[in-house]
Amino acid sequence: MTSRNWVKLFLNTLLVGGITTAIVGFIVRWNEFEPYFTEFKLIDILSTLIWLIVMGFLFSVISQMGFFAYLTVHRFGLGIFKSVSLWNAVQIVLILFGLFDLVYLRYDNFADPGDSVLPYFGPAIILLIVALAAAWYKVKQTNRDAFIPAVFFMIVVTLVEWVPVLRVNEHSWLYLMMFALMACNAYQLLILHKLNIQSQQERQKRANQAQSNKPVTKKKTKKPSI
Repeated sequence: MTSRNWVKLFLNTLLVGGITTAIVGFIVRWNEFEPYFTEFKLIDILSTLIWLIVMGFLFSVISQMGFFAYLTVHRFGLGIFKSVSLWNAVQIVLILFGLFDLVYLRYDNFADPGDSVLPYFGPAIILLIVALAAAWYKVKQTNRDAFIPAVFFMIVVTLVEWVPVLRVNEHSWLYLMMFALMACNAYQLLILHKLNIQSQQERQKRANQAQSNKPVTKKKTKKPSI
Protein backbone atom coordinates (compact mmCIF):
# COMPACT_ATOMS: atom_id res chain seq x y z
CA MET A 1 0.00 0.00 0.00
CA THR A 2 1.30 3.45 -0.87
CA SER A 3 1.77 6.05 1.87
CA ARG A 4 -0.98 8.16 0.28
CA ASN A 5 -3.52 5.35 0.55
CA TRP A 6 -2.35 4.46 4.05
CA VAL A 7 -3.04 8.04 5.18
CA LYS A 8 -6.41 7.85 3.43
CA LEU A 9 -7.24 4.63 5.30
CA PHE A 10 -6.14 6.14 8.61
CA LEU A 11 -8.19 9.33 8.25
CA ASN A 12 -11.30 7.59 6.91
CA THR A 13 -11.20 5.05 9.74
CA LEU A 14 -10.90 7.90 12.24
CA LEU A 15 -14.00 9.44 10.66
CA VAL A 16 -15.92 6.14 10.84
CA GLY A 17 -15.01 5.74 14.51
CA GLY A 18 -15.93 9.30 15.41
CA ILE A 19 -19.31 9.29 13.64
CA THR A 20 -20.28 5.82 14.91
CA THR A 21 -19.37 6.64 18.51
CA ALA A 22 -21.26 9.94 18.38
CA ILE A 23 -24.44 8.28 17.09
CA VAL A 24 -24.29 5.24 19.38
CA GLY A 25 -23.28 7.39 22.35
CA PHE A 26 -26.38 9.54 22.16
CA ILE A 27 -28.55 6.41 21.80
CA VAL A 28 -27.14 4.27 24.63
CA ARG A 29 -26.83 7.24 27.02
CA TRP A 30 -30.03 9.00 25.98
CA ASN A 31 -31.36 9.07 29.55
CA GLU A 32 -28.32 11.12 30.53
CA PHE A 33 -28.27 13.42 27.50
CA GLU A 34 -32.02 13.90 26.97
CA PRO A 35 -32.23 17.06 29.16
CA TYR A 36 -29.67 18.74 26.91
CA PHE A 37 -32.12 18.48 24.00
CA THR A 38 -35.38 19.10 25.85
CA GLU A 39 -33.92 22.21 27.48
CA PHE A 40 -31.95 23.11 24.34
CA LYS A 41 -28.58 23.37 26.06
CA LEU A 42 -26.57 23.96 22.92
CA ILE A 43 -23.20 24.23 24.67
CA ASP A 44 -23.75 20.93 26.49
CA ILE A 45 -24.85 19.23 23.26
CA LEU A 46 -21.78 20.42 21.35
CA SER A 47 -19.36 19.58 24.17
CA THR A 48 -20.87 16.09 24.49
CA LEU A 49 -20.71 15.61 20.72
CA ILE A 50 -17.04 16.63 20.62
CA TRP A 51 -16.25 14.36 23.57
CA LEU A 52 -17.93 11.39 21.87
CA ILE A 53 -16.12 12.05 18.60
CA VAL A 54 -12.76 12.21 20.39
CA MET A 55 -13.54 8.91 22.11
CA GLY A 56 -14.44 7.51 18.71
CA PHE A 57 -11.04 8.60 17.40
CA LEU A 58 -9.43 6.72 20.28
CA PHE A 59 -11.46 3.58 19.53
CA SER A 60 -10.49 3.96 15.87
CA VAL A 61 -6.77 4.05 16.69
CA ILE A 62 -7.17 0.89 18.79
CA SER A 63 -8.99 -0.73 15.88
CA GLN A 64 -6.25 0.19 13.42
CA MET A 65 -3.55 -1.17 15.71
CA GLY A 66 -5.47 -4.44 15.94
CA PHE A 67 -5.97 -4.55 12.17
CA PHE A 68 -2.29 -4.22 11.29
CA ALA A 69 -1.39 -6.62 14.10
CA TYR A 70 -3.78 -9.19 12.59
CA LEU A 71 -2.27 -8.77 9.12
CA THR A 72 1.09 -9.69 10.65
CA VAL A 73 -0.35 -12.60 12.67
CA HIS A 74 -2.15 -13.90 9.57
CA ARG A 75 1.10 -14.06 7.62
CA PHE A 76 2.84 -15.76 10.53
CA GLY A 77 -0.01 -18.27 10.78
CA LEU A 78 0.24 -19.16 7.10
CA GLY A 79 3.99 -19.53 7.44
CA ILE A 80 3.84 -21.69 10.58
CA PHE A 81 1.07 -24.09 9.55
CA LYS A 82 2.12 -24.26 5.87
CA SER A 83 -1.50 -24.90 4.91
CA VAL A 84 -4.44 -22.56 4.40
CA SER A 85 -6.95 -25.22 5.47
CA LEU A 86 -5.04 -25.99 8.69
CA TRP A 87 -4.67 -22.30 9.56
CA ASN A 88 -8.40 -21.82 8.89
CA ALA A 89 -9.18 -24.72 11.24
CA VAL A 90 -7.11 -23.07 13.97
CA GLN A 91 -8.94 -19.80 13.40
CA ILE A 92 -12.34 -21.52 13.66
CA VAL A 93 -11.35 -23.01 17.03
CA LEU A 94 -10.25 -19.58 18.26
CA ILE A 95 -13.51 -18.03 17.03
CA LEU A 96 -15.60 -20.57 18.97
CA PHE A 97 -13.39 -20.17 22.03
CA GLY A 98 -13.70 -16.38 21.87
CA LEU A 99 -17.49 -16.42 21.60
CA PHE A 100 -17.76 -18.93 24.45
CA ASP A 101 -15.56 -16.79 26.68
CA LEU A 102 -17.53 -13.66 25.82
CA VAL A 103 -20.66 -15.32 27.23
CA TYR A 104 -19.31 -17.55 29.98
CA LEU A 105 -16.64 -15.33 31.53
CA ARG A 106 -18.90 -12.29 31.67
CA TYR A 107 -21.68 -14.36 33.22
CA ASP A 108 -19.32 -16.00 35.69
CA ASN A 109 -17.70 -12.71 36.76
CA PHE A 110 -20.60 -10.26 36.74
CA ALA A 111 -23.90 -12.14 37.10
CA ASP A 112 -25.71 -12.03 40.43
CA PRO A 113 -26.97 -15.28 41.98
CA GLY A 114 -30.10 -16.39 40.17
CA ASP A 115 -29.49 -14.25 37.06
CA SER A 116 -30.27 -15.83 33.70
CA VAL A 117 -27.42 -16.41 31.27
CA LEU A 118 -29.57 -15.42 28.28
CA PRO A 119 -28.88 -11.64 28.41
CA TYR A 120 -25.17 -12.38 28.20
CA PHE A 121 -25.68 -13.95 24.77
CA GLY A 122 -26.71 -10.55 23.35
CA PRO A 123 -23.28 -9.05 22.60
CA ALA A 124 -21.99 -12.38 21.28
CA ILE A 125 -24.94 -12.74 18.89
CA ILE A 126 -24.58 -9.16 17.65
CA LEU A 127 -20.86 -9.63 17.10
CA LEU A 128 -21.41 -12.92 15.26
CA ILE A 129 -24.09 -11.47 12.97
CA VAL A 130 -21.97 -8.45 12.06
CA ALA A 131 -18.91 -10.67 11.51
CA LEU A 132 -20.81 -13.03 9.20
CA ALA A 133 -22.28 -10.11 7.25
CA ALA A 134 -18.89 -8.45 6.81
CA ALA A 135 -17.25 -11.75 5.84
CA TRP A 136 -20.01 -12.52 3.31
CA TYR A 137 -19.57 -9.11 1.69
CA LYS A 138 -15.78 -9.55 1.68
CA VAL A 139 -16.17 -12.87 -0.13
CA LYS A 140 -18.52 -11.23 -2.62
CA GLN A 141 -15.87 -8.60 -3.35
CA THR A 142 -12.86 -10.95 -3.43
CA ASN A 143 -13.02 -14.76 -3.13
CA ARG A 144 -14.37 -17.43 -0.79
CA ASP A 145 -10.96 -18.06 0.80
CA ALA A 146 -11.38 -14.73 2.61
CA PHE A 147 -14.40 -15.89 4.63
CA ILE A 148 -12.75 -17.54 7.65
CA PRO A 149 -10.00 -14.89 8.05
CA ALA A 150 -12.64 -12.17 7.85
CA VAL A 151 -14.82 -13.80 10.52
CA PHE A 152 -11.76 -14.39 12.69
CA PHE A 153 -10.70 -10.76 12.43
CA MET A 154 -14.19 -9.41 13.11
CA ILE A 155 -14.69 -11.62 16.18
CA VAL A 156 -11.37 -12.52 17.80
CA VAL A 157 -9.50 -9.29 17.08
CA THR A 158 -12.51 -7.22 18.09
CA LEU A 159 -12.68 -9.11 21.38
CA VAL A 160 -8.99 -8.46 22.06
CA GLU A 161 -9.46 -4.75 21.36
CA TRP A 162 -12.60 -4.75 23.50
CA VAL A 163 -10.96 -6.27 26.60
CA PRO A 164 -10.50 -3.03 28.64
CA VAL A 165 -14.24 -2.35 28.64
CA LEU A 166 -15.22 -6.02 28.98
CA ARG A 167 -13.30 -6.18 32.25
CA VAL A 168 -15.30 -3.25 33.63
CA ASN A 169 -18.67 -4.39 32.21
CA GLU A 170 -20.26 -0.93 32.30
CA HIS A 171 -23.35 -1.16 30.07
CA SER A 172 -23.09 2.06 28.09
CA TRP A 173 -19.33 1.80 27.53
CA LEU A 174 -19.72 -1.86 26.56
CA TYR A 175 -21.97 -1.11 23.60
CA LEU A 176 -20.33 2.22 22.79
CA MET A 177 -16.95 0.62 22.20
CA MET A 178 -18.37 -2.53 20.63
CA PHE A 179 -20.20 -0.74 17.81
CA ALA A 180 -17.29 1.64 17.21
CA LEU A 181 -14.82 -1.24 16.93
CA MET A 182 -17.12 -3.28 14.70
CA ALA A 183 -17.67 -0.32 12.36
CA CYS A 184 -13.95 0.51 12.13
CA ASN A 185 -12.90 -3.12 11.72
CA ALA A 186 -15.54 -3.79 9.05
CA TYR A 187 -14.54 -0.67 7.14
CA GLN A 188 -10.84 -1.59 7.14
CA LEU A 189 -11.60 -5.19 6.21
CA LEU A 190 -13.79 -4.23 3.23
CA ILE A 191 -11.63 -1.39 1.91
CA LEU A 192 -8.18 -3.00 2.17
CA HIS A 193 -8.17 -4.89 -1.14
CA LYS A 194 -9.48 -1.82 -2.99
CA LEU A 195 -6.66 0.32 -1.63
CA ASN A 196 -4.11 -2.37 -2.50
CA ILE A 197 -5.38 -2.50 -6.08
CA GLN A 198 -5.36 1.28 -6.27
CA SER A 199 -1.81 1.36 -4.91
CA GLN A 200 -0.66 -1.12 -7.55
CA GLN A 201 -2.28 0.97 -10.28
CA GLU A 202 -0.63 4.13 -8.98
CA ARG A 203 2.80 2.45 -8.93
CA GLN A 204 2.28 1.13 -12.44
CA LYS A 205 1.20 4.56 -13.63
CA ARG A 206 4.28 6.19 -12.11
CA ALA A 207 6.50 3.52 -13.64
CA ASN A 208 4.95 4.09 -17.07
CA GLN A 209 5.37 7.87 -16.74
CA ALA A 210 8.99 7.45 -15.70
CA GLN A 211 9.57 5.17 -18.68
CA SER A 212 7.94 7.61 -21.09
CA ASN A 213 9.90 10.57 -19.69
CA LYS A 214 13.20 8.74 -19.99
CA PRO A 215 15.30 10.37 -22.71
CA VAL A 216 15.74 8.27 -25.79
CA THR A 217 19.37 7.77 -26.74
CA LYS A 218 20.07 7.40 -30.39
CA LYS A 219 22.34 4.61 -31.39
CA LYS A 220 25.41 5.64 -33.30
CA THR A 221 25.57 3.96 -36.64
CA LYS A 222 28.74 3.43 -38.56
CA LYS A 223 29.01 5.14 -41.86
CA PRO A 224 29.18 2.66 -44.66
CA SER A 225 32.68 2.18 -46.00
CA ILE A 226 33.30 3.02 -49.62
